[in-house]
Amino acid sequence: MSFEMNVMYSSLFDAVFADSFFSPMRTVYVVSDSQLEEIKRNQREEELENIETSRKRLEESYQARVKVLDEREHELQEEIKALAPAKKEKEKITA
Repeated sequence: MSFEMNVMYSSLFDAVFADSFFSPMRTVYVVSDSQLEEIKRNQREEELENIETSRKRLEESYQARVKVLDEREHELQEEIKALAPAKKEKEKITA
């Protein structure tokens, strides 16, 4: 802390809490209306890109899951077909 800072404040307590290390600094940006509109537009475009990317990932995940389910369904149907004749033959033998 510089000597000038100590002179400005009436007490050491005031000087310590006025120091930027202890007090929060807030940065304020001043922009023109056109700059603000451009910033907003850029933010919206970025959000739109994120939505499109998320949608694409979701659709890919969905299609992959549908494929897995279709494959398992086909396997089960084949197993059921393979088991059905054996069951009928067993019934004929016991009858």
